[in-house]
Amino acid sequence: MKPLILPALVALSLTACATAPTHFQPAAGRDAVGFSEMRIEPGRYRVTFQGGPGAPAAQVQDYAMLRAADLALADGYDWFRITDRFTRQNGYGGSSLSVGVGGMSFGRHSAAGVGVGTGIPLGGGPALTTTIEVLMGRGPKPADGDVYDARGVQRSIRART
Repeated sequence: MKPLILPALVALSLTACATAPTHFQPAAGRDAVGFSEMRIEPGRYRVTFQGGPGAPAAQVQDYAMLRAADLALADGYDWFRITDRFTRQNGYGGSSLSVGVGGMSFGRHSAAGVGVGTGIPLGGGPALTTTIEVLMGRGPKPADGDVYDARGVQRSIRART
């Protein structure tokens, strides 16, 4: 039983480090988890949300929309239209396979070895980044697609955070 305790503790500690939580917060740096935005012109922003390793795509996209809603309401707008959007993957891209060959010599004796291994992602998977460009407006929300009521987005997404 005792020989299993140390490996179990090591595995548990590695699992605890596997994924960084993704919270709705300002990004502390260029590649940090969180949101950032750039004002393109009055009423138009480019909003980016960087998720942590393993964060679901839907969560990363929702947090970008929540930031757009916050900006719209802070600037006195009622709704926003997403005019462009894209999501990209950063970091771990899947499983890996490696092959290694090695040898040693001990005087009159020598040894050779071949190894095959697979990669185990300890980082929780890829990190996703969603960027949306939004155009904001006042008054009744247009009936077009990709137009969102800022207050409705805030209520809906904040209820899930």
